[in-house]
Amino acid sequence: MDGKMIQQLMVSPGDITFREVDIPKTGPDQVLVKIKRIGVCGSDIHVYHGEHPYTSYPVTQGHEVSGRIVETGEAVKDLKPGQRVTIEPQVFCGRCHPCLHGKYNLCEKLKVMGFQTVGTASEYFAVDASKVTPLPEGMSYDNGAMIEPLAVAVHAARRFPEIKGAKAVVLGAGPIGILVAQSVKAFGASEVLITDVSDSRLALAKQVGADYAVNTRDKDLGEVMTQCFGPDKADVIYDCAGNDITMNSAIQNARKGSTIILVAVFAKMANVDLAKLNDSELDLNTSMMYRHEDYVDALRFVNEGRIRLEPLQSAHFAFRDYLKAYEYIDANRESTMKVLIDVDPEDD
Repeated sequence: MDGKMIQQLMVSPGDITFREVDIPKTGPDQVLVKIKRIGVCGSDIHVYHGEHPYTSYPVTQGHEVSGRIVETGEAVKDLKPGQRVTIEPQVFCGRCHPCLHGKYNLCEKLKVMGFQTVGTASEYFAVDASKVTPLPEGMSYDNGAMIEPLAVAVHAARRFPEIKGAKAVVLGAGPIGILVAQSVKAFGASEVLITDVSDSRLALAKQVGADYAVNTRDKDLGEVMTQCFGPDKADVIYDCAGNDITMNSAIQNARKGSTIILVAVFAKMANVDLAKLNDSELDLNTSMMYRHEDYVDALRFVNEGRIRLEPLQSAHFAFRDYLKAYEYIDANRESTMKVLIDVDPEDD
């Protein structure tokens, strides 16, 4: 496809401009996607504030995305124009030890679109067909743009292999925390308790399926777990807040011999009680991004109605109003879940 398109560019922290560039050429193994929606996530906000340690400027953002294929390369056989798709934004080498053992989310040279390489915030985006996953028939572009963050949650949920029938705690009712709570339920957890210090976020978590939603500003986590689950407390605790307070609370209150999974990214060096971790023989596990199977399960769970994404969609902004989207998020931190950029709202 020949012609020009508009592309977003964050020149420096807080400074967003738009430029006219050529529509990219489609390689033999690539597809050209007409971008429809882009989700804004916490990492994008760090870039906006100049606080992301692994992003330099200028950068075109966008990694939570949905769109429609408009052109396919000559070697592409399983995709066709007109399909609604989402994109897996990881760029990996395929040659290092993690890649060769199927753990390409841990690639030694991992780059992510919108951070270390060009993101999808443009009217069209050419991408390797191997990074494109079709959306189920009838799935909205809004939901399609949320499959990437949901895949993060799905991957985190499966990091505890015994999740079916388990009692789980999720610390932090932000977007990822609520998605983790839904994901562990989708995988068959028997009961889920989610905690936060925001009543509005907890109400939303309860609305989409959490069995218990408790504000721990005034309540002790250990007591709450006992009240909800009995004296044996929880089998697994997911830390989706990522700070010394939540991690130490998890360590202090976890049942001996149980598991803690760190999902959130710590913003600074942690100061946590490893002596107690050791004394209780707790398994401290971590979760990093996702792999293709997580996308597949994420799409399946949404399509089957086991995970609800619409209640988490807080606001929409036009493509040219990218900056206003960030200003809105900054002004409404507690009440905002997922903000979507409408790159092309027509023909939805």
